[in-house]
Parts: sequence; C-alpha cells; structure tokens
Amino acid sequence: MSVLRRNHVNVSGQGRRALVFVHGFGCDQNVWRHLTPAFEQDYRIVLMDHVGAGRSDLSQYDPVKYASLQGYADDLIEVVRELGLERPVVVAHSVSAMIAVLAANKAPELFSRLVMVGPSPHYLNDGDYPGGFERKDIEDLLAAMDSNFLGWSSMITPVIMGNPDRPELAAELNDNFCRNDPAIARHFARVTFLSDSRDDVTRLSVPSLIVQCSGDALASVAVGEYLRDKTPHSTLAVLKATGHCPHLSDPPELIAAMQDWLGA
Repeated sequence: MSVLRRNHVNVSGQGRRALVFVHGFGCDQNVWRHLTPAFEQDYRIVLMDHVGAGRSDLSQYDPVKYASLQGYADDLIEVVRELGLERPVVVAHSVSAMIAVLAANKAPELFSRLVMVGPSPHYLNDGDYPGGFERKDIEDLLAAMDSNFLGWSSMITPVIMGNPDRPELAAELNDNFCRNDPAIARHFARVTFLSDSRDDVTRLSVPSLIVQCSGDALASVAVGEYLRDKTPHSTLAVLKATGHCPHLSDPPELIAAMQDWLGA
C-alpha cells in the first residue's frame, strides 16, 4: 500500500519550501481550502487525510496502531519522507497539533516549524491545569457518541464551531463529522479526549506558532498561555475570531497571523 494513497495525499503549489496541512478530528483535508490559495505561490502545498477520515484508505485502519496519537504521528513522518520534503512547516488543527508535536519529537530533523491551530495538550482539568473538562464530562460525551453518533454530532458541532450567528459553519462541520465511519470516529474521539501531551510539548525543539481563538469551547486562551509557557521556542497569537475552527470562520485573520510569523 502506497503511503500517499493510504493518506490520500495531494500536492500543489510552486515553492521549494513546503507546508503540510493536517486536519483535526472529524474533518478532512477539504477544511483547508480557504487557506491554501494564499500560500500556493510561495510554498509547495501538501494535504493529507488521517487514516479513517476523508478519502483515506479505510482498509488500512488498525485500532491497535491508532490506539494512541503516535500512530498518526508516524503516518505524518512517513508522508514527509515519501515525498522527500526538505524540512517542511506543518500546519495542524486541534488534536493534530499534538500529533505534529509527537512527529517532530520523534524525527526533529524532518521539520522546520509547526503552526498549531486551536491546540490543547490535555482536555481534562488537572489541579492548576485548565483543560476545560472534568473526567465525567468526557465520559458522558463518549457515551453519547456510542449511543447515537449522528445525534451527538448535530448537538456538539455548534458548540465546537461557535459563531451562532452563522449556522452554516456548524452545518458544514456536522456534515464532515457525519461522513466519518462512526466506529472509527468513536475510537479516535476516545484517543483524542483522553490523551495527555503535556510532557511532549516541553521537549519540542522546532519553533512553533500557537494560534488560539477568543471564546473557544475546546481550547481556551488559558490553554494557549500554558502552551506558550511550557513549549520552547513558541509564540502565542490570540485571534479575535471565536470558536475552534478559524480556518473556516475567519480565514483572513488566520492567514495574516501565519504570514506574519512565517515571514519573521
């Protein structure tokens, strides 16, 4: 099985440097469509789907391999090596930000920078750490997924997306969620919401941009500040955009933040 076929990798753009875009839970590479045109003249654009999402090869989904985020990180490393990319920048949303951290920690020579959009190293409150959720909250969320995935999706996507005055955004996110295989999505959700990458970020050696939105139900500004303080060589950018998906709700502001940091 070709690595590029497995992850439905698509390459475009004109630059020598590469940007690798990695989507978050419940989505696929199409969510980056508002961002990539701004970078195509200066960068080689690489889009990929996690195994189990989008048009990836579902037959390659291994619940043992993907029982931790490291399985997805290993896929990212394989894609970069297969394409022969020269120290690309990884742009990763939500849980994929931690997947990118794991990849960069395992093979730091492969990556030059990370852009982490809406990252959280741990979703559970723990002492002074403001993860945002109690253990029971997460267990209830996972139980709701198990009992009625489509109902859970329609309930949770407006919370994730925010921007209640623009219901079409939540509708798009819900459509993305509903295209996923429910069994794989439930497994990925459990891995995502119970993961803990707080130690991993302290070992990150490549520079990173942490992009947090104002009023994000999944990853608060306090989480962004925690990451800034714990992650070496990191910069925090807090957007005026609200919700968890600025690449869909406010692409121009996210593009500007990325361009400013990449230019610097």
